[in-house]
Amino acid sequence: MSLTFSIDSLHSDAFDPFAAYLADHVADNGRDGMPLFQPLARAESRFDGERARTFRDALDVPMSEPGWRRAWVARHLADGRIIGHIDLRARAEAHTTHRCILGMGVDRARRGTGVGAALLAHARDWATSQTALDWIDLQVLSSNDPAIRLYQRSGFIDTGHLVDLFRIEGRSMGFRSMALRLVRDGH
Repeated sequence: MSLTFSIDSLHSDAFDPFAAYLADHVADNGRDGMPLFQPLARAESRFDGERARTFRDALDVPMSEPGWRRAWVARHLADGRIIGHIDLRARAEAHTTHRCILGMGVDRARRGTGVGAALLAHARDWATSQTALDWIDLQVLSSNDPAIRLYQRSGFIDTGHLVDLFRIEGRSMGFRSMALRLVRDGH
């Protein structure tokens, strides 16, 4: 199978096309029978305003400071269109600089094609090269079975489950926490 996409770093000066992609992606949350992948009601599923500004601004924060974020996009080779993304960001809690939080998504037309697995491998490899990081954490809605299976295949383990954390559109939803221990040569 030939590679049909590249994975590129996202920088704040090239944020607008990413923001448009992510706004479209987030609008898929729970749409047309898809599972919710964000703890938001469908009517609240937007990426704009303060949420977009916070994401963009964090891309310029040095990793030695709180609030940093690094992101990558998968681009279709034929037309440069963004077909997926992944980001790692600092945890907000004190004394957690050895851990980061993962967020990701894949365009509706490319789910199940290997884009997500490639993005996870890319982020894992980058995080492994950062000696200050030892763990990647994530949270996923318990009902999002496709995402959970992808994370498990990528080596993430369950670290906790909050039952009935959210009540979204009249439905009870749990939140699963998962983590990946970064393994370096010689450790």
